[in-house]
Amino acid sequence: MRITARVDYAVRAALELAAVAPEALTAERIATNQGIPARFLQTILGDLQHARLVTSQRGREGGYRLALPPSEISIARVMRVEQGFLAEVHGRRPEEVAYPGAAEALASVWVAAREGYRRVLEGVTLADVISGDLPAHAAELVALENAWRSFGDAPGA
Repeated sequence: MRITARVDYAVRAALELAAVAPEALTAERIATNQGIPARFLQTILGDLQHARLVTSQRGREGGYRLALPPSEISIARVMRVEQGFLAEVHGRRPEEVAYPGAAEALASVWVAAREGYRRVLEGVTLADVISGDLPAHAAELVALENAWRSFGDAPGA
């Protein structure tokens, strides 16, 4: 699993907006609260606006706000704005890859991994994160001791 800075920033910006919903926040306030570079955040907010997850308003009462209630926006939905597919293999969807010989069943492993990833990210909303009360399927995974450990020699494994 790899979460880019852009995806991380987009989710964190959406969470800032969810925390004050239905009120608005300025980009500067979001950037300060989350330690996100302001120019980078402007691009991300534009992407979220283009995806109709965020609206903006100019003026004294202006700023950015969520276009939907936080309970209707999944983490996956925000992530897809910045990265497209939740899982990909060489730029293709897992179901589009095929391997010969001994690796033939590997595509099925990639599809299964994507489904696990999807179940968590589609099933957790901005409202869930703000409340700190994750749905049971995610809370069960977080409660596993091994969930908090990395395995392997590679950094982040």
